[in-house]
Amino acid sequence: MVEATSVNPIDVRRRSGYGRKLFSLMGAARFPLVLGNDFVGIVTATGPGVSHFREGDAVFGAIPPSSTGTHASHVVMHTKHAMQQPKDMRTIPANALAALPYNFTTVLRALADAGLREENACGRDVLIHGASGRLGLLAVRTLANWGAYVTAVSNPASTAICRGAGAISVIDLNEQPLREITDKFAATLNFANWDDESALLKLLANDALGHATTVHPLLANLDQHGLLRGAINIMREKKSMRARAPKGARYAWTVFAPDQRALAYLSERSAIYTAAMTYSCFPLANAAFAHRHVEQRRPGCVVLLPT
Repeated sequence: MVEATSVNPIDVRRRSGYGRKLFSLMGAARFPLVLGNDFVGIVTATGPGVSHFREGDAVFGAIPPSSTGTHASHVVMHTKHAMQQPKDMRTIPANALAALPYNFTTVLRALADAGLREENACGRDVLIHGASGRLGLLAVRTLANWGAYVTAVSNPASTAICRGAGAISVIDLNEQPLREITDKFAATLNFANWDDESALLKLLANDALGHATTVHPLLANLDQHGLLRGAINIMREKKSMRARAPKGARYAWTVFAPDQRALAYLSERSAIYTAAMTYSCFPLANAAFAHRHVEQRRPGCVVLLPT
C-alpha cells in the first residue's frame, strides 16, 4: 500500500511523451500509463520466495521507469527496489520521506559519476550549478556532510537556503556569469542548464576528479532522431564535451537507476535531508494540480497521498 509518493519533473515531462523512444523499449510507455518512481508504504502481500519482507513492514524506495508506477494506491515491485524502514526513520512523516528516494539516488549517482565519494570528498572544492533545486540541495547537503567545500550557483533568492544546506559560497549568476568565475574546482555538477555545460568544464582544475550532468539531451536526442541516429548524436556530443575536460577527469551524463546502496545510505541519514525540507501535498485525486505545481517550478517538493 502506497502511503505517499512524489511528483518529479521527469513525471511531468513523461506525461507529454518525453523519453518515449527509450521507455518503449523498456516496456515503460504502455497505456494506461501510471507515472511515479518514489514510494513510502506498507507491505500488504509478498510473492513466492520472498523472505526478508513480511506483511505489515514499513518500506520505502524507488522503482525504475515503468508503465505501472507509484502514483497509485498499490504497486507491485521487485524486492531490490525497496528497503525496510529502520525504527528511527519511522518518526519521519511519510510526506517528507517520499520526496527523497528518486532524487537522492540520482544525486548519489551523479556524485559517483563525477568521481566524488564519501572517502575522497573531504577538503575538495566542488561547484554545483542549480544548487537550489531538488537535486542541487541534496548534493550540497551530502557534500557538506562529507567535508567538501561547496560553491553553490543559484539565484539571489536562494542564497540563505544554499548556505543553510552547507554551501560555503554562493554565486549569483545575475552578478557573476559562469564565464567570469576564476576559481578552479575538483569537481563540477550541472543540475541546471545544458547550455552551461561547456562553461562548467572550463572551471575544472587540471587535476580534477570530474564532472557530471543530469540535464543532458540523451532522451531528447532519441525522441527527435530515433534510436540509431539519436545514439550516434549522443556519442558525438559526449565525445565533444569530454574533450573539453582536463585529461584524466571523468565526464558523465547521469541517469536515474534504482540503487540499494543509496537507499541504505538514506536509511541511516534521512533526518539530515528531511529536517529543512519544504513540500506541498496533494491527494491522488488532485494529481493534475500537483503536476501543475511542478510545471510552474514552484519551490519545494510535491507529494501525492493515495490513501
